[in-house]
Amino acid sequence: MIGSMKAMILAAGRGERMMSLTRDTPKPLLKVGGHALIEYHLFNLKAAGYSDIVINVSYLAKQIIETLGNGSRYGLTIEYSNEGESALETGGGIRHALPMLGDDAFLVINGDIWTDFQLSGLGLNTADLAWLMLVDNPEHHPQGDFYLHQGRVADSGRPALTFSGIGVYDPRLFASMPDQAFPLAPLLRTAMQGNQVAGQYYDGIWYDIGTPERLAELDRMLS
Repeated sequence: MIGSMKAMILAAGRGERMMSLTRDTPKPLLKVGGHALIEYHLFNLKAAGYSDIVINVSYLAKQIIETLGNGSRYGLTIEYSNEGESALETGGGIRHALPMLGDDAFLVINGDIWTDFQLSGLGLNTADLAWLMLVDNPEHHPQGDFYLHQGRVADSGRPALTFSGIGVYDPRLFASMPDQAFPLAPLLRTAMQGNQVAGQYYDGIWYDIGTPERLAELDRMLS
């Protein structure tokens, strides 16, 4: 499955909560442990057997494209889905990149997370539209997002878990949507109502790097 599965890294956001750190540097290029955040995803994708990567860009796009290039020095092939001046949100960004992602299920990773989760062996059952990796609720998001029961994800129930920003999606999930900005969560909730979303709980290391403090904490851990 992995050999042909493409992966997308979401890297178009402005990272406004990072304050002055992202004034001149896009958030995915902020350094932790000696590497840019986004490079850890590239290392992990390569190790898991992926070869074709799509990265969506908007804010300071040129810096990301010039830094990562065509992916050859990572042993990967990188294509860029450039959203122009205004990013298309998560759902719209994925929808806009569909022509690059092909007809099969694909992996998507938020560019501003860090995890030691292994990305190999992922896939979708035929009837499912999505698979989500869920984690314990961090202090800054105590209410969680979704509910996991026997490998299925629902939008109600207890205990709630937090969506990690790692998912596998079938292009059909986005088929009815126009090529414009829209969030991902409503599409997922509709698919959950049809019991078409699988999931997995992960209790390993996972960071959502939303603030300078959490960036510094991760840098300390990696250093």
